[in-house]
Amino acid sequence: MKIEKQSEEKAMTDALKKGDNVEWNSSQGTVKGTVKRKLTEPTDIKGHHVAASEENPEYLVESEKTGKEAAHKPESLKQSE
Repeated sequence: MKIEKQSEEKAMTDALKKGDNVEWNSSQGTVKGTVKRKLTEPTDIKGHHVAASEENPEYLVESEKTGKEAAHKPESLKQSE
């Protein structure tokens, strides 16, 4: 089971690219946005430290409603229309 989950996460990591439309869950409900770039090294976004790496990448996404940017792990993102 764990190997299957890792394979799914790897597939999502490989599947997302700049410009893709995605959605994710927040405390306010489902949010839609666009992938800006893949993060593969530690970085800071608006004072928040993101511990991204080649082995554990994250994605910088922009909310279509607010225009705000945030980093998300691949398993929290789902491709949308």
